[in-house]
Amino acid sequence: MLISPTIFRSAGIALATATLAACAGTGPELPSASYGTGQTAPSEEYIIGPLDELTIHVWRNPELSAEKIQVRPDGRITIPLVRDMPAVGKTATQLQNDIRDELVEYIEQPIVSVIVNEFNSTFDQQIRVVGSTEQPASLPYRANMTVLDAMIAVGGLSEFASGNRAKLLRIDRESGKQTEYRLRLSDLLKRGDSSANVMLRPGDTIIIPESRF
Repeated sequence: MLISPTIFRSAGIALATATLAACAGTGPELPSASYGTGQTAPSEEYIIGPLDELTIHVWRNPELSAEKIQVRPDGRITIPLVRDMPAVGKTATQLQNDIRDELVEYIEQPIVSVIVNEFNSTFDQQIRVVGSTEQPASLPYRANMTVLDAMIAVGGLSEFASGNRAKLLRIDRESGKQTEYRLRLSDLLKRGDSSANVMLRPGDTIIIPESRF
């Protein structure tokens, strides 16, 4: 009995389709990041984290000011007249208001400014990239950060990475619900498919599996 070449071709196409489907990640895809010049916008206000470096300036009171002060691992700082002030979890504005409230006992109408010089960020503001990448890492989130930015920072995919089976885990801050999204990192990094680039949010985790074959 002879088998038509058409059947072989059809079977080959079906096998290839099944193989590609097995290699693809699961879950919905996020919308592509826009490269339009009008899309750049500020992100959520930065939250101070452990080991961040701050400059605290008290107007007309240089003896109460402090430069390059590092937030301790316990999340607190100490400056003249203010000891063990909690800093972690606050914005710069919140911290300067708290310092001002402490200093008002010693000077009249203090004007305080807080500048974050070096950023390490809290865990819920970091982007984590784990799995088959050259340098798994936790990265401080920055405004308008994309998957491409994160992958460049960690050195791209490793030799045996299955980039199109990667996934992004995102937790909704209000509900606490975790959603898993499909990423197409091979299309993005190896084929230059810009439609595979997506925007990140603080706290996102990118997981990259190894190839199954």
